[in-house]
Amino acid sequence: MLTSLELCAGAGGQALGLEKAGYEHEALVEIDSSCCETLRANRPSWNVIEDDLRVFKERAADFKGVDLVAGGLPCPPFSLAGKQLGERDERNLFPDALDIIDATRPRAVMIENVRGFLSAVFHDYREGLKKQLKKLGYEADWRLLNASDFGVPQLRPRVVIVALQSKYVDAFDWPEAEAHNPATVGQTLYDQMAADGWRGAKKWRDRADEIAPTVVGGSKKHGGPDLGPTRAKAAWATLGVNGKTLADAPPERDFVGMPRLTVPMVARLQGFPDDWRFVGRKTAAYRQVGNAFPPPVARAVAEKVATALANPAVAKRRA
Repeated sequence: MLTSLELCAGAGGQALGLEKAGYEHEALVEIDSSCCETLRANRPSWNVIEDDLRVFKERAADFKGVDLVAGGLPCPPFSLAGKQLGERDERNLFPDALDIIDATRPRAVMIENVRGFLSAVFHDYREGLKKQLKKLGYEADWRLLNASDFGVPQLRPRVVIVALQSKYVDAFDWPEAEAHNPATVGQTLYDQMAADGWRGAKKWRDRADEIAPTVVGGSKKHGGPDLGPTRAKAAWATLGVNGKTLADAPPERDFVGMPRLTVPMVARLQGFPDDWRFVGRKTAAYRQVGNAFPPPVARAVAEKVATALANPAVAKRRA
């Protein structure tokens, strides 16, 4: 059984993917109390550590020898929707993650971030990160992966950084896209929309005939339980979805108009299993869902990492 230490675990999207890929979590570190409650509620056996990464790193050596250090580091420093301050952003936790990698010396590293990380303005930062990992004994690579290539019914491009100890590098291959496109929003959510007997559910299903726009989780400083800025709401409207707010329940039998999504509906669009419960009020729960790394994508990458770690001999033959 491979072991993992997860940083900035959020509500468990990446953790679920790792679990499905066969990893056992030594610990999951997360600063947000609502996210920690969600993790504990769904997996009481997990070692959830509610702490700031900048503080946790002082005891990271307790997890020395773990196979994989994974994490979804804060996106705002690199987001195209933000100021793109990168290393100058106080929320940038890459230096702290590097300290933790140095202290734990895992065989592999897997970090998720937004596509803005690949922006030309961050070229030097990326190269610097690669050099720092090289000094620690790792070869790093990254790729932009689309969630829809892995069965998630959503347009959600994300950068995944994988760094491996040199002897495993040649045994690693990026996951390939699935052969078929994911289900449409209508197909994915029809049973939930029809759960309270809404008579317009079938007509809505047929209208919602594309995958979802990117689900936006929002931050604690800005936004509430809605589906994003004006452009995003317009995209949802073409699918027959009112993105101005979220609903507490599916449409009633005689509902007329464009339905709103519920938190469980959005969670399904993110690739979460239906039995995964998000703790907290609607706004907090929705942010947990919207900021998550889709479990199927995390699983696909983690399985490839696991294969590489199991086959150092393959790496030697390729070398």
